[in-house]
Amino acid sequence: MSFRLKAPFALFTSLAILLGTVLAVPAMANPNYPSAAEVAAAKRNVVDKQKMIERIENLIADLEDEVEVLNREASIKAEIFNVAQEEFEIIERKVKVLEKQAKAALAEADQAAEQLGQIASQMLRNGSGGTSLNLFLNPGEADDLLYQLGAQEKLAEQTELIYQKSLERQRLAKALTDELAAAEKELEAKADIAKKAFDEAQAAANAVEAKVAANKRQNRIFYNQLASLKDTAADLERQRAEGLAWERRQAAGTRVPEAPELYKVGPPNQDKVERVIAFARAQLGKPYILGARGPNAWDCSGLTMKAYEAAGTYIGTHSVSNQFINAMDKRQLVPLRDVEAGDLIFWSTSNDHLNRSYGSKYHIGIYIGGGLILDAPNPSKPVRIIPMNQRLGEMVPYAARPSA
Repeated sequence: MSFRLKAPFALFTSLAILLGTVLAVPAMANPNYPSAAEVAAAKRNVVDKQKMIERIENLIADLEDEVEVLNREASIKAEIFNVAQEEFEIIERKVKVLEKQAKAALAEADQAAEQLGQIASQMLRNGSGGTSLNLFLNPGEADDLLYQLGAQEKLAEQTELIYQKSLERQRLAKALTDELAAAEKELEAKADIAKKAFDEAQAAANAVEAKVAANKRQNRIFYNQLASLKDTAADLERQRAEGLAWERRQAAGTRVPEAPELYKVGPPNQDKVERVIAFARAQLGKPYILGARGPNAWDCSGLTMKAYEAAGTYIGTHSVSNQFINAMDKRQLVPLRDVEAGDLIFWSTSNDHLNRSYGSKYHIGIYIGGGLILDAPNPSKPVRIIPMNQRLGEMVPYAARPSA
């Protein structure tokens, strides 16, 4: 087989190395960005200066928006990869089981064939055709000969039984080897799909990293230009720009999406919630890496899966979609307005929030109370805590409560 994801984290580690290395982007003049000469000229006129400040601040906001678009795309592709990886691992486990079963069945078939050979050889050595003649010529040995005849009949019956069992074992061995061959073929196909999904997700993650690095370089220029226009410091302008970005995100989020109650869900188990949140908090600051399941790096569904695993609760496989479906099947969904600490929050590209399809739900976080979410967001940011209303766009109006 040309490609097998036997050790996914080896791939994640190689990706970490790639992502850890910032792609070099040559500094190229962008005609939309103000030049040093334009900034200097704008300083001489109050109106022009204010217009230039607004222009630069808008450019900074545009750069941030561009990163968010790439982050969303990277999150979606990461979920597609996680689903493909999970499907691969399911078939891989099936292949391993079939390999053991086929090996055992072949060994049993060989053993049965060997028994048949030994019986046939013994019968040829002892002979069985002369029993009636011996009985006629030696009537005094009749009892012994009749006993032998009965034993031979019994032996024949046992031989037939062993023969039938041998055929049965051979048929089973063939069926298992055929099933194994089909599973191996399916595994190869799943491996190809997973590799393609991984490559696409990696490219999307790399694009985010490259864009973030380019934006940092460009923003340094913008902050210096703003500092020059306003006679302040570049670091103060950076802090102000970040504050304005936070305010834009606040303004963009209108309110928590509404949804009707589906059924009654019990209150959270506080002991589990405390263990989940304690585990998640211990991961703060660790990097996001595509497909990572810890302990040194995470993606969003890897973090939620392991956090609940630390509390002894299974919430589904390493997939946002699967974790939502698992909660839906267990009747653990609550309207987002009723969210409590420990609940899981989802984001989706689809408005059909209760669908069972894979791939539309692309991000997940843990609500930790106080209007805050803890998540492993995307390649541009580490594990963090953010206000819930900072990311209301595409938020699914149902949270999951695995601790109930």
